[in-house]
This record gives sequence, structure tokens and C-alpha cells, in this order.
Amino acid sequence: MILYNSQNLRVSRVKEKPFKLEKDIQALFENNLNELMDLQLVKSEFSIKNKRIDTLAYDTQSNAFIIIEYKRSRNISVVDQGFTYLSLMLENKADFIVEYNETLKQNLKRTDVDWSQTRVVFVSTSFTANQRAATNFKDIAIELWEVKRYENNLISVNEIKKSKSAESIKPITS
Repeated sequence: MILYNSQNLRVSRVKEKPFKLEKDIQALFENNLNELMDLQLVKSEFSIKNKRIDTLAYDTQSNAFIIIEYKRSRNISVVDQGFTYLSLMLENKADFIVEYNETLKQNLKRTDVDWSQTRVVFVSTSFTANQRAATNFKDIAIELWEVKRYENNLISVNEIKKSKSAESIKPITS
């Protein structure tokens, strides 16, 4: 996406200011998680079973946990990492509930969570065509979000939507 600044009927291109570190993207999202994604921050750097999840969030509308992973640049391990984290969460549900309750001082119960709505979100400055295609199933629990930073403190955040012709993965997995 190209951004322009408009002044006196003249436009000038706004220059991109790339993120230097993955941590910069993570800090931006965690500090603005509700505004950017309508999610509640549970824990930053959540460790479980020798894995480290960048951000553990909770979606109060769907009553589901959301794992967010940040990538500063294109990365080849998006789909496999996404399924690994989904499996990790679904095999260790109690750990996620305990973390939620202890961190947020809440009393979330197992039956309060809709595990079928759980998903993994990858946030990166860009994704490859293969990553976009591999996640373009209407019922796959992996989302891609692109973020870019520009001069004048401008940020663009774009959820990569599944195409209208996206197929279901269910016939393939049966």
C-alpha cells in the first residue's frame, strides 16, 4: 500500500520506516491490542512445554484464546508453527485457563471457553504468496495480518482476508 500526504491539492509520498526489531511490532500490538484487534492481553512471552508464545490474548466476543506471533520479515515457518501452537494449546487447555485467571485475576472456567474459535495470528511486515495460499481456507484457524510503519508516526494494519472463493479444508482432512 502506498500512502500519500495531501496538502494544498498536492500529494507527496509518505516514506515507509521499516521496523528494526520484531519486539517493536510486538510492543506496538500489545500496547494497543484492544484498539487494533479487539482482543484482551493475557500475557506477553507465555512459555509452555519448551515453547514461547509471543502474545497470549483472549477474544471476549468469541470466548476463545488467541495466540499472536510476530515476524519482522517474511518467514517460511508460519503454517507449521501455527499448527504446532494450536496443538499445544488444545493439549494444554488447563494451563491457558490458569494463566488467564492468575494474570487477570479472573475466574474463567473450562466451559466458558469456546475452543473451536481458538486461532493463531501472525503479524508481519509481509507474507509470501505461498503463506497467503496456505492459509486461504475458510475454516483454518490461522490468520495473517500485515503491519507497516511510516514517517509521521503513521501505522497501517491490514488483516489478510480469506478470498471469497476460499475452500473448506474439511473435505481434505476427512
